Amino acid sequence: MGRAGARLVVSDLVLAFLWVWAGSLVKLFVYRTVGPGTHEAELLKIALSVVYMFFFAWLEKLTGGGSYNPLTVLIYTVAGGNGGYLFAALCRIPAQMLGAVSGVWLLKEVFPQIGHGPRVNGHIHHGALVEGLATFAVVMVSLTLKHKEVNSFFMKTWISSISKMTLHILSSDLTGGIMNPASAFGWAFARGDHVTLEHVLVYWVAPLQAALFGVWAVRQFTKAQNADETKTKSD
Repeated sequence: MGRAGARLVVSDLVLAFLWVWAGSLVKLFVYRTVGPGTHEAELLKIALSVVYMFFFAWLEKLTGGGSYNPLTVLIYTVAGGNGGYLFAALCRIPAQMLGAVSGVWLLKEVFPQIGHGPRVNGHIHHGALVEGLATFAVVMVSLTLKHKEVNSFFMKTWISSISKMTLHILSSDLTGGIMNPASAFGWAFARGDHVTLEHVLVYWVAPLQAALFGVWAVRQFTKAQNADETKTKSD
């Protein structure tokens, strides 16, 4: 691992740490200023969440590919087809997990009332299905934007942020709509249930499989689209 690799690992750790703090601080701010359970609170939380998604997108660009989410590392490693699987699995993803764990630990030390993080509210298989479908949709949007070569940073981040927030809202009642195994691990580690079947299946196995399926689906769609364009030109 060279200097560039070490920089990515450190960036992943820091971003995962900051991501945990960002989401929790937004919730604290909203609940203390507006109060929970109101339409105003939900709208304010959505608006602030979109703002910090733009901030993290800028940080990812600034760090040259740093990420707070193992799924992002996975899909771009697989979609790129340039190897780097061991580096992602043994260095980058563990760094993200460490960043999330340390972020949650410090959060609970500073704000003991912060809560306990996302967990499944219902049957474990329903949770795995919901988290998997949400992840699949996010991956499809992210890779489609990449293949469509949307060069506008604002437009790309706006579409990605709105899609993530929509899926988060739709799945939040059942799984928390986290779509981030590292963040889920950080909260589960703090609770002591990070090795349970529920956590592993819902927050790791389901989203990882969905992410890989999403990469495959976009690849097949792109091949079919390119074949149609080639056929059209030849005709």
